[in-house]
Amino acid sequence: MSERALRGTRLVVTSYETDRGIDLAPRQAVEYACQNGHRFEMPFSVEAEIPPEWECKVCGAQALLVDGEGPEEKKGKPARTHWDMLMERRTREELEEVLAERLAVLRSGTMNIAVHPRDNNKRKSA
Repeated sequence: MSERALRGTRLVVTSYETDRGIDLAPRQAVEYACQNGHRFEMPFSVEAEIPPEWECKVCGAQALLVDGEGPEEKKGKPARTHWDMLMERRTREELEEVLAERLAVLRSGTMNIAVHPRDNNKRKSA
């Protein structure tokens, strides 16, 4: 008979436990404000580390902790240029040697410079 009583009661979805007689961890309400003027409170445990920023509940923008320190600035790496990466692979002497070789090939006139197919089409139609 008890099997029939539980049938269709959504046991998997619904919890039949109550909060009576349970002591919740001590909490504190922390206030955040976003740049669009929205203010809201978030509950945190007293022992928790409070994040300096939180996503606004209303608009989704970054909200900052009211009366708190701002988020720490992340140290970013300076952007590496093509020259920086090249200098990691070769010394200046090696680069000057490669440049001299390539200039010698260009000046000798033995290098076959291919013409792009589109350029050939323009010349034929003209």
